[in-house]
Amino acid sequence: MKLKDLLILLLLTVAAFAIHGHHPAVEDAAIYNPGILKILNPSLFPFGAEFFETHAGLTLYPDLMAASVRISHASLDFVLLFWHFLSIFLLLLACWKLSGRLFEQPSARWAGVALVAALLTMPVAGTSLYVMDEYVNPRSIAIFCAMFAVDSALQRRYLGAALWTVLPAPIHPWMSMFGLSLVAVIVFFQEFGGLERIQEIPHRAPAALLFLPFGISFGYPSQTYRDLIQDQSYLFLLKWEWYEWLGILGPFLLFWWFHRIARDRRMAKLDLLCKSLMVYQAVYFALAAAFTIPPRLVGLVRYQPMRSLQLPYLFMYLIGGGLLGQWVLRGKAWRWMVLFVPLCTGMFYSQRVIYASTPHIEWPWTAPANDWLRAFAWIRENTPTDAIFALDPNHMRLPVEDHHGFRALAERSKLADANKDRSVTILFPNLPLVEECATQIRAVSGWKNFGLADFERLKQSFGVTWVLVGKPGAAGLSCPYQNATLEVCRIN
Repeated sequence: MKLKDLLILLLLTVAAFAIHGHHPAVEDAAIYNPGILKILNPSLFPFGAEFFETHAGLTLYPDLMAASVRISHASLDFVLLFWHFLSIFLLLLACWKLSGRLFEQPSARWAGVALVAALLTMPVAGTSLYVMDEYVNPRSIAIFCAMFAVDSALQRRYLGAALWTVLPAPIHPWMSMFGLSLVAVIVFFQEFGGLERIQEIPHRAPAALLFLPFGISFGYPSQTYRDLIQDQSYLFLLKWEWYEWLGILGPFLLFWWFHRIARDRRMAKLDLLCKSLMVYQAVYFALAAAFTIPPRLVGLVRYQPMRSLQLPYLFMYLIGGGLLGQWVLRGKAWRWMVLFVPLCTGMFYSQRVIYASTPHIEWPWTAPANDWLRAFAWIRENTPTDAIFALDPNHMRLPVEDHHGFRALAERSKLADANKDRSVTILFPNLPLVEECATQIRAVSGWKNFGLADFERLKQSFGVTWVLVGKPGAAGLSCPYQNATLEVCRIN
């Protein structure tokens, strides 16, 4: 790799970071960051830690981040910023290497990488995923490892492909399975001649079992579990909107078109990859239909096979950008501007709409920018570490809050919420955690109408000692902190 290419990749990484922003404590970070904090300070979260530890315990990601903090002696905020930037760079590097296998012209190679950089936060159909989030998480690591694995497989470097698929498995076991599956399809086409030699599969069946996910449970979950899961529409194919179904069909049709172009132009690697992606997508769609449609198999929806679409979306942008660069953009600067300026502007604007009350880049050294984050910061600095909080169970979806996690920022225990805690709970249908989550969510239903008696009931039932309420708060509470929107109150 030449120095010039490295500098261009760094510039694209900076551009992607600037376009898509950085929000280290939003969405799934509400699950993962408390796990990191608990490792760094075991006295935190004496109540309710099971709501994030059950999930975080399946991955070494919290341990990796905590080790990074201890080795670097930097704050967690700086470590998360570093890993987010590094993940973007490594993803773009993997895309650059792959596009070099698929296209000969430099304009095609760079156009594919640039299109990926511009569309990192594009939603992936109805999966509730982006191609890459605005914050580091286990998926950020698994996705660039999968791209390096595919690059190795296309070169028939199968040891390298195996290493790149094994490496992220302790970080995100399920997402690494998707990368392993795509590599398996590529190997099948390269070494066994593809579908025309499908009769050989029975002789290879024992080896093929290596690519099947283990530990799938077919137990029939409780009624409480089924009640918790029903409004999680992203888990059920039949609850997807029509345009989300287009997000399934569109990539498949594009790969078929790209395959025809590659075949006619004798672009062997591109042809191989497109055929592999079509088979990969068809298999996981069949699994999704089998897992999410029959009512008796509702316990399987938690495996979320349609999240396999993250890889096809990434390749769709990489290949589509490469073809545009080769036959449309070429060396014409004005054509690149016509494509990328509106595209990047639109992606930037969409992020500003989603996080309208939060700075586009939440730098570690900046002060909290809205009333929710100011309240979280005050709680972190002024309440005891064994405090147990209650707040609106839907707080992450409220205006101004901007999807930030309470535990990740306030670093205090709280009752289960109806957003991320419930999302984690539905992954474990046979654990007592399901009943506990449902009980705690029911206990705070009707939150906006709570009075002193309701808060005292929460104290008696769950040991709640503090509440975060909207103004005006309930009479009879001692509230040492308030801002224009919220009050932090002690239950005496």
